[in-house]
Amino acid sequence: MFLRVYRVTDRIGIALLKSSVAFGAVSIAGAHTIVAALVRILRVFGVGGQGVLLIFRRITSILLIIAAIIARLLARAGVGTARVATRTSKGSAADIMARRAAQAEIDATIAEDPLRTYNRQLSILIVVLLIILIGILWAVTQSNDPTVPVIAANSSGLVNINTGQATAEATAVVQNSLPIANPNVTATPLPAILEVRGSMAYVVREKGQLDIWAVNVGNRTPIRLTNNPEDERDPAWSPDGRRLAYAGRQDGNWEIYIYDLATDTTTRMTFDLSFQGAPQWSPDGQWLVYESYQGNNLDVYIVPVDSSQPPQRVTNNPAPDFSPAWSPDGRRIAFTSWRDGNQDIYIFSLDDPRDEASVNLTNTPARDEDYAAWSPDGNLIAYSAVDEGLEKVFVKPGDDPNATAQALERGRTPEWAPDGRSLVFAVDSIDSTHLVAAPFAGTGIATEIIPVPLGASNPSWTAAPLPTNLVNAGGLPPAITDDLFIEQVARVETDPPIRLNVLRNVEAPNPALSDEVNDSFNALREHVLEVSGVDFLGTLEDAFWSIDRPPQPGEDLRSWHKAGRAFAFNRNAILGFPAPIEVVREDLGVDTFWRVYLRVSDDAQNGQLGEPLRRMPWDFASRDQGDVAAYDEGGRRRAQMPEGYYVDLTQIIADYGWERVPAGNDWRGNVNSINYWLFRKTDGLSWLEAMRQLYAESQLGGFVRATSVPAQQSIVETPEG
Repeated sequence: MFLRVYRVTDRIGIALLKSSVAFGAVSIAGAHTIVAALVRILRVFGVGGQGVLLIFRRITSILLIIAAIIARLLARAGVGTARVATRTSKGSAADIMARRAAQAEIDATIAEDPLRTYNRQLSILIVVLLIILIGILWAVTQSNDPTVPVIAANSSGLVNINTGQATAEATAVVQNSLPIANPNVTATPLPAILEVRGSMAYVVREKGQLDIWAVNVGNRTPIRLTNNPEDERDPAWSPDGRRLAYAGRQDGNWEIYIYDLATDTTTRMTFDLSFQGAPQWSPDGQWLVYESYQGNNLDVYIVPVDSSQPPQRVTNNPAPDFSPAWSPDGRRIAFTSWRDGNQDIYIFSLDDPRDEASVNLTNTPARDEDYAAWSPDGNLIAYSAVDEGLEKVFVKPGDDPNATAQALERGRTPEWAPDGRSLVFAVDSIDSTHLVAAPFAGTGIATEIIPVPLGASNPSWTAAPLPTNLVNAGGLPPAITDDLFIEQVARVETDPPIRLNVLRNVEAPNPALSDEVNDSFNALREHVLEVSGVDFLGTLEDAFWSIDRPPQPGEDLRSWHKAGRAFAFNRNAILGFPAPIEVVREDLGVDTFWRVYLRVSDDAQNGQLGEPLRRMPWDFASRDQGDVAAYDEGGRRRAQMPEGYYVDLTQIIADYGWERVPAGNDWRGNVNSINYWLFRKTDGLSWLEAMRQLYAESQLGGFVRATSVPAQQSIVETPEG
C-alpha cells in the first residue's frame, strides 16, 4: 500500500512540475502574441484605448482570483494525499493478517482519492470562470460609456486637457493604433477633432532654407511640395483645396505664386521687385490678399486670381500693416499693424473701405498679437502672442473689441480646422516642433497631428485630401543636400587634444577659435555675406580670450570666449543712420533674449535681398535721454519702424549651430551684460569639458579642484593656434 501511495503522489508531482514548466513557457513566449491578438479582436468590436485597459484590468483581477482558488485547492489536495500516506504508514508491520483484512477498506480509500475530487471541482470552477470572462468581454465591447475619455497623443505625451493628467498606461496602446500610411484607410478611428481629415500644408526650415511640406491628416508620412534652393513659405489653401498660394524667392525676389496640385503647374501672381508675402484667399477663391512693401511702407494689397486687374492697395497707414486674413463672409479683412504704437490686430471692412475706419480688435499694449485666422463661421478670430514669457494661442470674437480673449493653449501660428471644431498650431519642444490640434467647440483632447522639424510653422488646413498621384510620388527631393559646413578637427595625441585655429582675414583682438568650431564660423561668415551683401562678421569685437583675462563687471568669469567657442560682433553697430543692425527684445520664460536683424547692403535695398521689418526694435539710447521710465527699463521700443530690408541674423547664426546668450539679470543697469552681440557654440559640452579640450587640467588652476600641481603653475600662457 505504501508503494501505491508513493506512485500516486509521484505522478501527481511530475504532472504538476510539467504543467508549471509548460505554463511558464507559454506565458513567456506567447504573452505578446496573445495580448496583440486580444487587442485586435477588441478593436474589431470598436473598443478604444481606455476600453482595452478596462478589459485587461478585469481579466487580471479574475486571473488573480483563479490563481488563489487553484493554490487553495492544490494545498488541500496535498494535505489529503499526505493524510492517506500517513494513515497507510501507521499500520503495524507485524500484523499481516490485520492488514489483509483491511485491504478492502484501503482499496476503497484509494478509489476515493481526494485529489480526483478536487480536480473535478477545479475543472468545474474554470469552466464557470471562463463563462463569466466571456460575459465581461461581451458587456464591455457593447458599452458606449460616455464617461470613458478618448486618449490622443500631443506634444507633451498623452494628456487629458480637462484634467491635465498624463495617462502613461495608455501610451503603448495609442502608439500601436496610429493610422497607416494610406490616407483613405486607417487602422483605428481618428480622434473626433481629426475626423474632418483633409490635408495640411506647413513650412519647414532645413539647412538654412525654407520649403513647404504637406501631409494628409491621419497620416504620418509628409511630402515636400516645393524644393527651390531659395525660400518658399506662407502656404494658404484655396477654398476648394485644389490650389496652394505661397510666397517665394524662386525668381530672385519675394513674389506671390499659386501651385495647382491637380495639374502640377505654378503661376506667378505678382511682378514687382519689392517684397510680397503672406497671401490668403477670398472665400470665393477669386482674389488674394497679401502684404507688400512699396514706397518704404508695408501695407495690405489684393489682386484677382485671374490677373484681370492690377493689385489694389487696401491700407495706407504710415505704420506697417501685414499678415492679412480674409473673413468667410468676404466683407472683412483682419491684419496686424503698429499704427497705435504696439502690435495689434485690426479689422478692415469692405463695407466702409476707409483705412482710418479700421477697428483695433485686440488693443493690448502688453502683448504683441499676430497671425490672425478666422473661424469657418466668421464669428471668431484666433491669433498668437507672447504672454508672460510663453507664446500662446488666443481666441476672440471678431466683432467685439471689448470682449476678453480666451487663452487656449501654448503655441504659435494658429489655423482653424475646416469644420471649426478645433485649432491647429505649432508647439516647440527642446529639439523639435509638433503640429497639435486642440478642440475649441465642445470637449476633447489635444492631439498631435505630426511631429515636424524644430521651427516649423504656418500650418494651413483644408478639407480636401492630397491628390493620390502626388502622395504616391513621394514628394519632391530636397534642393540642398550638402551640409552647411563640415567641421574638420585635427586632434593631437598630447594633452590637451585640441588646438586653436586662426580666423583668416578677420579683424579682432585675438582672431582665433577652437578647431572644434572654426569651420562653422567661417561658413557662417560667408553665408551672411551672400544673403546680405555685407561682410558683417569680418570684424569682431571679441573671439578668443586668454585664460587669465579678468572679466569686466557683468561678464562671466567662466566665459566661453576662454574655451574658444564664442564670438562677439561690434556692439556699437546699433548706432548710425541707418544703423547696420536693429535689435528686438524677446522675453522668453524668465530670461531676456535679443533678436538681431542685419540691414542688407545699399545696393540690395530694392528687394533683391532681405525683407522689411515687422517687429519694433529696442532703443537702448533712450535710457540716456532723460526719460526715467526708459532709464529704469534699460531703454524702450522705437516709436517708428526703421525703413529698408533686413535679414534675421539670429536665425542665420542658429542655422550654423551657434546660440545666442541671454541677457544678465542686471542688464538694465549694466551695459556689459546686455549680450545682444554675444554668441556661443557649446555642442552639448559643459564649460569645463570645453576648456579641457584646450588646456591640461594642471593649466586650469582655480577652475578645478586643487591637485598636486604647485600653485605658481596654476595659470600658464595660452597655447598658440
